[in-house]
Amino acid sequence: MSNPAREFAEQVVRRLRAAGFAALWAGGCVRDELLGRVPKDYDVATEARPDEVTELFGRRRTIGVGKSFGVMIVLGPRGGGQIDVATFRRDAAYSDGRHPDAVAFSNAEEDARRRDFTINGLFYDPLADEIIDYVDGQRDIERRVVRTIGNADDRFGEDKLRLLRAVRFAAGLDFALEEGTKAALTRLADQITVVSRERIAQELRTMLGGPSRAVAARLLRETGLLAALFPGLSHDGPNDAWEARFGILQRIEGDRFCAALAVLFSGSDGKQAAETCRELRLTSKETQRVRRLVEGRGSLGGAAQQPWSKLQRLLIREEADDLVAVYAAESDPEANDDAAFCRAKLAQPDDVLNPPPLLTGNDLNALGLAPGAIFKTLLEQVRDEQLEGRISDRQQALELVERLLAE
Repeated sequence: MSNPAREFAEQVVRRLRAAGFAALWAGGCVRDELLGRVPKDYDVATEARPDEVTELFGRRRTIGVGKSFGVMIVLGPRGGGQIDVATFRRDAAYSDGRHPDAVAFSNAEEDARRRDFTINGLFYDPLADEIIDYVDGQRDIERRVVRTIGNADDRFGEDKLRLLRAVRFAAGLDFALEEGTKAALTRLADQITVVSRERIAQELRTMLGGPSRAVAARLLRETGLLAALFPGLSHDGPNDAWEARFGILQRIEGDRFCAALAVLFSGSDGKQAAETCRELRLTSKETQRVRRLVEGRGSLGGAAQQPWSKLQRLLIREEADDLVAVYAAESDPEANDDAAFCRAKLAQPDDVLNPPPLLTGNDLNALGLAPGAIFKTLLEQVRDEQLEGRISDRQQALELVERLLAE
């Protein structure tokens, strides 16, 4: 089957080679191809300088997104996406714990040795079908381990984001953290706070949103990263309580980042969960979703026996699907009948699940009522009767209001 992105990545290498520059695929795309995975994107490393890349591919097709670090984006044809083309380099010191103070253009071997993990330090020549490995990355892929290139304390000290990336790669690839790498990560875990909250949130969305979330969460706790990122959580609780949480995370189906956070916040209240979400710079929508999931846990118990007017108000919320997924994951098999009942309700058309209200505040105003607490009471009672099927039109709703007022 044709892969336009892969074909374009090969064309970029051909074009650079034809112009006399060394050029290779680099990093994650090489790792993924060796693992039999389709790479999410392709990166090219070359001896061509940024201005030479621009001259070769044209100004309209190149963007100097990281030109000072030797990184240019080359835009491909329709379906081909875009390629990061980076000049071989070596890095100076990382004073801010995230970015090199300066870079110097160099060669392929020095470029490989300045990277984070051996599995990401490989090059591939797509024209000769040859792997170029200066860091024993192939061996670690075969052994399925995540290992830093060189001294682990140095690699993590340079860029603190690598502390989270190590966990993400280990969990997502189903690899183990190499012993020395894990030990250094644990020693330096509290330094993760140097990284911007937005970048941390991005990593957490990736590792907790997908199917490897339970493995990622366990590694976060084992290394101390969870305590550094979520100081409000009780991290010293019994291991069996945490194993129960990991089990729930394992059983949650689908991509559910907010649901995973709600499970991690077991034992916390919604306010505390929301505060941590705000500290991590999550979106207001994500923060509200997590808070409601924390506050709503257990609310679906006995769903089929609950008054529909009560259950319906839970199922029309934006987080309803997450709420059902968490409830199913944390319940015993018999309780999954409740989850199935809720999923059947959620599958209904919108006008059946959430029919338009029979009355609004304007209708109450027309009856001569002044806005106030009674508005909410009357509208909720009318809505309850509507959802339970005891009234079905506006006239019946108005008659109910009259009776309620008379009482």
